[in-house]
Amino acid sequence: MVAMLGESSKFAEVNIDNTKSLEVALNDVDLVVHAAGPFQQAEKCTVLEAAIQTKTAYVDVCDDMSYALRAKSFKNKAVAANIPAITTGGIYPGVSNVMAAELVRAAKSESKGEPERLRFYYYTAGTGGAGPTILATSFLLLGEEVVAYNKGEMVKLKPYTGMLNIDFGKGIGKKDVYLLNLPEVRSAHEVLGVPTVSARFGTAPFFWNWGMTAMTIFLSTEFLRDRSKVQQLVELFDPVVRAVDGIAGERVSMRVDLECSDGRNTVGIFSHRRLSVSVGNATAAFALAVLEGSTQPGVWFPEEPEGIAIEARELLLKRAAEGTINFVMNKPPWMVETNPKEIGLGIYV
Repeated sequence: MVAMLGESSKFAEVNIDNTKSLEVALNDVDLVVHAAGPFQQAEKCTVLEAAIQTKTAYVDVCDDMSYALRAKSFKNKAVAANIPAITTGGIYPGVSNVMAAELVRAAKSESKGEPERLRFYYYTAGTGGAGPTILATSFLLLGEEVVAYNKGEMVKLKPYTGMLNIDFGKGIGKKDVYLLNLPEVRSAHEVLGVPTVSARFGTAPFFWNWGMTAMTIFLSTEFLRDRSKVQQLVELFDPVVRAVDGIAGERVSMRVDLECSDGRNTVGIFSHRRLSVSVGNATAAFALAVLEGSTQPGVWFPEEPEGIAIEARELLLKRAAEGTINFVMNKPPWMVETNPKEIGLGIYV
């Protein structure tokens, strides 16, 4: 990594629960990227607090609503310190939020109707090469009620239910996806003003989905919310999961669907052969956007214009889409299977 980053790079070991050690590490640093998950059940935002204290720009790859809202509570402190910060700035949530924001923006400028329904669909083969962290995150999410919105009303649903078979297009095909409690549902509903929003996730091989469903049936919510017990499960399953990962591969895909009141339906598709590479590209795209001045002081979700300026979204998506096997935006659903890779937003070819 030093060879890639250059001879001026160096490593420092810190404890993210120790604010003082973080402040020492962040002294005279331009940007910190917080990727020390899982974020579920974490009680403090120590990295963000240290970033504000040291006046360091901040991005995290949080995928937990409680943590994201806790991070947002530091908005005024970040403004006072003149620090730009983005929470949920990875691939999903993150790039998927920006895709949704662009679909909504295009619809409002080109359609006579209003955005009515926004659906996030995600697929990752196995752990996508991310290993124990994504495994722990998935197990912890099974202990949370799913928050979704139906015509403006919040509804709570059982995790890993509501299966749908979704076409992710070229390179991925049709996959089963299930309801999960993901932060972009609430943030997209509140920021983008879409009344009906939900998110679903699926994995492969198919028996992993069966196993996730079985866990919600046979394990108590209290068990699945206990980080120490979940960690024991991760250690138990990790060798088997890694072995299967070698067969399943690391493919990842995101599909964002938007329906409008006038019948206009559009989708965005992002697919990559390797999650471990694409999540790095996505996070780097957010880091560059912040360093280039696209983020205002405060703590923001990616779809907020203060987080990623509207005029900076296309460049962020272009950077994040590097190496994808399929990337399209603002296409009608029936074009999903045949569309070539495209970077331009709202361009029909």
